[in-house]
Amino acid sequence: MQIDRNIQRFIVFAEDSIQDALRKISQNKSRIVFTVTASGHLEGVVTDGDFRRWVVACDDIDLDRSVSAISNKELVTARISDPMDKIRALFSERVQYIPLLDAQGHLLAVARQGGRDVEIGPFQINDQAPTMVIAEIGNNHNGSMDLAIRLIDEAVGAGADCIKFQMRDMSTLYRNNGNAADASEDLGSQYVLDLLSRFNLSQEQMFTCFDHCKKRGVLPLCTPWDLESVRALEQYGIAGYKVASADLTNHDLLKALAATGKPLLVSTGMSEEAEIVEAVQLLRGLGAPFVLLHCCSTYPPPFKDINLRYLQRLKEISGGPVGYSGHERGYYVAIAAVAQGARVIEKHFTLDRAMEGNDHKVSLLPAEFAAMVQGIREVEESFGSDQRRRLTQGEMMNREVLAKSLMATTAIAEGAVIDDAMVGVVSPGKGLQPNMRGHLVGRRANRAMKPGDFFFPSDLQAAAVMARDFRYRRPWGLPVRFHDWRRILERSNPDFLEYHLSYKDLELDLGAFFTEPLDVGLVVHAPELFGGDHVVDLCSSDAAYRARSIAEMQRVVDITRALKRWHPNTARPVIITNVGGFSEHTFLPPAERPRLYDLVRDSLSKVDAAGVEIIPQTMPPFPWHFGGQRYHNLFVSADEILAFCRSGGMRVCLDVSHSKLACNHFGWSMVEFVDKVGPFTAHLHLVDARGVDDEGLQIGDGEIDFGALAQALDRTAPQVGFIPEIWQGHKNDGEGFWVALDRLEAWF
Repeated sequence: MQIDRNIQRFIVFAEDSIQDALRKISQNKSRIVFTVTASGHLEGVVTDGDFRRWVVACDDIDLDRSVSAISNKELVTARISDPMDKIRALFSERVQYIPLLDAQGHLLAVARQGGRDVEIGPFQINDQAPTMVIAEIGNNHNGSMDLAIRLIDEAVGAGADCIKFQMRDMSTLYRNNGNAADASEDLGSQYVLDLLSRFNLSQEQMFTCFDHCKKRGVLPLCTPWDLESVRALEQYGIAGYKVASADLTNHDLLKALAATGKPLLVSTGMSEEAEIVEAVQLLRGLGAPFVLLHCCSTYPPPFKDINLRYLQRLKEISGGPVGYSGHERGYYVAIAAVAQGARVIEKHFTLDRAMEGNDHKVSLLPAEFAAMVQGIREVEESFGSDQRRRLTQGEMMNREVLAKSLMATTAIAEGAVIDDAMVGVVSPGKGLQPNMRGHLVGRRANRAMKPGDFFFPSDLQAAAVMARDFRYRRPWGLPVRFHDWRRILERSNPDFLEYHLSYKDLELDLGAFFTEPLDVGLVVHAPELFGGDHVVDLCSSDAAYRARSIAEMQRVVDITRALKRWHPNTARPVIITNVGGFSEHTFLPPAERPRLYDLVRDSLSKVDAAGVEIIPQTMPPFPWHFGGQRYHNLFVSADEILAFCRSGGMRVCLDVSHSKLACNHFGWSMVEFVDKVGPFTAHLHLVDARGVDDEGLQIGDGEIDFGALAQALDRTAPQVGFIPEIWQGHKNDGEGFWVALDRLEAWF
């Protein structure tokens, strides 16, 4: 059982609307709210089930009605003063939340059963939430307010979520009233008393530090070492408390902190397991929300003594989330603790390890703290889920190149039974994987095959996917290469062809592929990669690299002009290109991006583009470059694309898969994105997407709402043509394209 005294997320006023109550239920993720009067008296309860039952029974569903009309007035309650055992006995399979009232019926707290997720300020501490990273300033301000403010500012810059101080009332904490000159004290105590007597901030100074934390957007927390400090911090209104390792066995302090109803972070250094278990039993009995922090209270500890594996045992003892408070050298152990399950990380923070005080030497400098935070976030991102494993986009790309496929070793007539001798295993991995051989042998071929043809998943179906003529209310085309355009074009009725060029295609004789002019339009997709692993980057800070990118872009323009001979109906073909602007390890700061856009404009101005139109492609945040991932900075944001197009009179290719990934990552609306970029769109790539980097998916296999997308494009870019840019859609004579075109016809 856990008692929450932070009840705002659980309550709505009785006169609020049903819609307001539903919104609060969605926000608190607890499937329940309590209704109270204006004076705070409990009036009723509304659960997901109450709402569903009301909807089923109601003839006139009006979400603007008062929530009091549907609240359940017959609910289980308890007094805030009731013993914990009495409250605990009220829980059942049906009752998971119990409102706790005072004698007048005011709602003061909520007791809840089940999981022990903990909420501190804006942070949820559980296995799904990001790790809360605490910069422990403690007494590293050395009694200086100026240094304390600097430490706060530097910790914010290093990525801290929370900044923690320590508060002591020296007159009540020590038996000698904190007399640093007491010669009767042991050497260790004398040293600590001397530091504390000189380095202690007053309560008013501490509160000023807390206010500065809030101003900088981080959560202030504090470790109270005595009951007087608890009273002062309660008067201030601190969001939660840290319990020092030295106080785990101080049950009077634990009881006082539990009585505040605030969440507790409890360090377990200096304690035996029996003492930890005893403290947990005490806190549970008091209904206190808490997180145990594994800790080795040596400054610094030998690495052999840290014992990170104990985090799992600590989790068993607490029954809830755990964290790690570290005093070791460096920050690798803290990152490893996150991998071992810690959901709170606390590390001491300083500006100079040579300063006086025993905490400074085990503290991280700002750059080290920032590196730790980055490492933690990268480890968190790598967690993924325990759901069934599926290939990533990068793995699929590499499997295509490195794996093996099933191939026809002889001619196979449509309808013939496939026997083992007809099937071979070869590279690359374009078709069915070799483990599907047993599923293939014995089936009747659903198409005629030549020796060397790959088998594909559709060969395991009763009928092959067939091309046909399609009808759309806007121009549409197909992606092709020089070697396959004729076979693709013969099977359907596209308005244009989009030639996806490789850098080797720039060296070919077009006369070997074309014999007469074609009655379809022309679009060109420029290569990204050129000889010598040169990836086009028109905004590179390396002048020589940028000059080569410009020269390669000129070669693409030249071959496009040559292609116009075979596509006489296209007066000014568009060339789709990725202009660059990627980085290896993280996104560039927003302030650096305008300079890169200026370099793109300058580079394009150096290309002789007479007779063609170069259009940059909208980009995903995490592009795949030949089986690996990078970060992209340009043509990701709709606002930046809008500014670029307006300032230079340019247009773009809107790749909806790329832009959906950007919207997912940054939390943007896809419809709003299209509303902004649509008027400046010259060409469309229609293809599905999922998550933040899963691009090129078949239509309907991802997360794009194509109905809403079609409406937005009809508003903003009604005449713009598109291709279905399904990844590997060209395989098996364009099988992926035909499936996509069939599905898209319903919306476009």
